[in-house]
Amino acid sequence: MPVDEQQFIDLLGKIPVQFRQYTNDAAEYIDKSVDRAADVVRDTLSAQTWIPEQIRPTPAVKVPVAVVSMSTWERAQDWVSRHKVLTGVIVVTCGIVVFKGYKTSRSMRKTRRAKRARNGGRTEVVVIAGSPTLPLTKSLSLDMERRGFIVYVVCDAPEDERMVQSYARQDISPLKIDTTNPPNAGAAIEKFAAYLQSPHAPGPQIKPNQLTLRSVILIPSLHYQTSPIATIPPSSFADLFNTHLLHPILTIQAFLPLLTSRLQPAGEKWVPPKVMVLTPSIISSINPPFHAPEATVCSALSAFTEVLTAELRPLDIPVTHMQLGTFDFAGFVPARNLAIGQGQHTTGQPQETLVWPDGARHVYARNFVAQTSSAISGARIRGFKGSSLRRLHNSVFDVIDGSITSDTVRIGLGSSVYGFVGRWAPRGLVSWLMGIRRVDELSTWKASEEGSSHTPSEDGDNTSNEFIAVPSEINAWTSERDSNLWTPTKEPST
Repeated sequence: MPVDEQQFIDLLGKIPVQFRQYTNDAAEYIDKSVDRAADVVRDTLSAQTWIPEQIRPTPAVKVPVAVVSMSTWERAQDWVSRHKVLTGVIVVTCGIVVFKGYKTSRSMRKTRRAKRARNGGRTEVVVIAGSPTLPLTKSLSLDMERRGFIVYVVCDAPEDERMVQSYARQDISPLKIDTTNPPNAGAAIEKFAAYLQSPHAPGPQIKPNQLTLRSVILIPSLHYQTSPIATIPPSSFADLFNTHLLHPILTIQAFLPLLTSRLQPAGEKWVPPKVMVLTPSIISSINPPFHAPEATVCSALSAFTEVLTAELRPLDIPVTHMQLGTFDFAGFVPARNLAIGQGQHTTGQPQETLVWPDGARHVYARNFVAQTSSAISGARIRGFKGSSLRRLHNSVFDVIDGSITSDTVRIGLGSSVYGFVGRWAPRGLVSWLMGIRRVDELSTWKASEEGSSHTPSEDGDNTSNEFIAVPSEINAWTSERDSNLWTPTKEPST
């Protein structure tokens, strides 16, 4: 072999294998492109009539493609291969739904009974701090008693005690605690602690048993006024904060010495009692217009519960905040009040605007009526029935026996949905879906003659200029003179 050829072969051997692969691919691509172009030119020329038939190229013979019908399984495989992302989403969603359904059905079949002594006597005590007139308090008390607990309902008035006695259950008793009087409340807690520490016989000639405090359940009032802020008198805000916010806080404060004390007999393992705070969560999640009382109180109770949880966590006393949605209270409220019972709070009615002052009605009435009439009003989701109370009762029991250890539990229709919407959805979009629209006509302020003609500096008196609170029956839209200070006017265009 000549020397030049040997050198050329050696040079080719040094070319990388990948480079040769690339060149082969490029050459193959060029060949296919040239063949395709030749076929196109041949087909085009064969269709031209001006070319003589002797030199006109014949069209390429196309091999017929056999059409084979696909089975249903093959079509399904083809669709899945073309929609992989959508298929993955469907599979994940179906898996979550099946898993949730399995957990729910298994939870419903779970046997939930309080522990009893060997002689069959009841030993576990549950305290429910809520108004006996609330359907939720009554339903929860009856369910806890049915499961084997000794239930005590906190009462601060003789009417509440009679209401509890009307339940007609031997193991549901009133627990009188006046939270507005700290010394009396402390004495009542001490008496209750002594009662828990003393043995109790379930019947005559039966060995007495030791009682155990398992849980304290706080149920604040669930009924709130629905109205614009400007039409709510100061006295209503004061009463609201006193009955809906201060009273629950004082109740928990009164029970803290009992909760942080070990009441078990010596030698027995101490089981810390569970603390549960039940509050409505739909309104406080989205904070819609005209719901200032409920949004303010529920947000404050949520913050209070978080602080209470942080303080009791080092003591191994769990605190659970149960955020409630909508429940079906059929059987616990009269039929005429069933709509209110399902929403757990008073729903605003369009006719309420008739008693508002003219200025407030002009500014707020249209949006108020639109929101209260919308399908997703804060009180309910129109067309949907509230969740069964059995779900709430099961969740409360699971918290007591330790099956649920989360600090926050959402239960009831709409609680999770509204929580997600309140966290991620834009506020403007939520208001628009509720029917809130821009008001183009506002009211013009007209000062009264009496107010504009009298000033301390002109009369030369020494009257103090300190702030004077508005009387309780007067709000921002009314005055003692009943003068028409608000007149509708068209807002100037900008």
